[in-house]
Amino acid sequence: MLKFDSILNHPSIKRKSTLWFELIGSPSMFPLETRIFHSISIGLIILNGIYVPYNFYEGLYTGSLSALIFGLFFFYQYYYSRFHGKQYNNAVFGLMGILIFSVNYFTNSGIDGSTDLIWPVYLLLVFAISPYSQHAKWLMMYLLCFLILHIIEFEYPFLVKHPFIAGRGQFIDRVTAFPIPVVAIYIIIKFIRQSYDKEKKAAEEKTLAVEISKEQILVQKDLLEKSNAEKNKLMSIISHDLRMPLMNIQNYLLLLNENDVESADRPVLEKSLLKATDNAMEMLSNLLYWSKSQMEGPSVHLLEVNLLTVLLGTLEMEKTHASKKDIILSYNISPQLVIIADVDMLQLVVRNLISNAVKFTPYGGLITIDAQIIADECRITVNDNGNGMSQDQQQKIFSVKSEPSFGTNNERGVGLGLVLCKEFTERQGGRIDFKSDMGLGSSFFVFMPLQ
Repeated sequence: MLKFDSILNHPSIKRKSTLWFELIGSPSMFPLETRIFHSISIGLIILNGIYVPYNFYEGLYTGSLSALIFGLFFFYQYYYSRFHGKQYNNAVFGLMGILIFSVNYFTNSGIDGSTDLIWPVYLLLVFAISPYSQHAKWLMMYLLCFLILHIIEFEYPFLVKHPFIAGRGQFIDRVTAFPIPVVAIYIIIKFIRQSYDKEKKAAEEKTLAVEISKEQILVQKDLLEKSNAEKNKLMSIISHDLRMPLMNIQNYLLLLNENDVESADRPVLEKSLLKATDNAMEMLSNLLYWSKSQMEGPSVHLLEVNLLTVLLGTLEMEKTHASKKDIILSYNISPQLVIIADVDMLQLVVRNLISNAVKFTPYGGLITIDAQIIADECRITVNDNGNGMSQDQQQKIFSVKSEPSFGTNNERGVGLGLVLCKEFTERQGGRIDFKSDMGLGSSFFVFMPLQ
């Protein structure tokens, strides 16, 4: 294959190809029909240049004269078309063929000569270089002339001249005439096939471009829908979820200012406000992290880290948080386990998963965290025996379209915690999964790459 390619790319072959395109003209300058005409004209000029002296030498003077006239006619049409941009005349071209072939028919053995061999190919050439609207007219004209010539020969056979004897003369006539239709057919079919292939390729490229454009539109549509969902989520959080705790604090301060709060009621109100404030802080923290990730894009600093060392502070903090609901939080992580992770992102993911588990686990429940090596990954599991999730909730769990729900102590989230967990886990080269059963609890799995 390499050897064949090197032959095709040989400078001499490239020079010949360039010369040929210079002679017939470029596609940007001439339409297909004109380039076909130029190609066939060049071929016929060369052939007639050979036939004129050869036929004259063999005593075929009429054939020699016909070849000379034919060659001069094609040269004239080609020269003014290629180098002066003058459109060749279809009518003159077609009628010229009828005239020359009619004369040649009677002077070159009629039906026993080679005229009938060249006649149909010339008609094919007329079809190739003339508009479609003229094809039927030329077909009828050539058929009619062909029929008239043969009828005249049949009725008046003495009108036909036989310039050569049977045998050698017929052999020379057929052998010399055969290349003309063969070359013409070759050139016409070649150009038609090339034109078809180019149009087919252009159509395929256009179809591919349309498909790509369609896919881009769909992607942009999805991005727009996601952006709208994110905008609506932000507006909901700002207008309601963060506004309500602040309004509660404001109302409590108004009551304190007016001295309308009984001493016995204060602990209850303050505990309620503390819970609302904690929820608001969690919402605000997730909101800020999520907003930052959307604005700044992926900025990940992966390191080889000891998993227990990185998560110990987060686990102990969440253990204290869980104790407020009398929830037992236990963890089992090997001190030798090393993974590849971004410390801040991993802590946020685990903190959100544990906080979510605390929220939906009833008083006196159990939450366990463990880590195991599975194949070439580390699986971190956060398991609880809380409420679990319905099938509808599971389908939207990692989407900004998910609706916020209330925990077992009326804790309210904003639905961004698990979205952050998925996004930050994947940015670290990991993945997240879960399983959940209503009334039995949920388990979340974070798979992180090992060192």
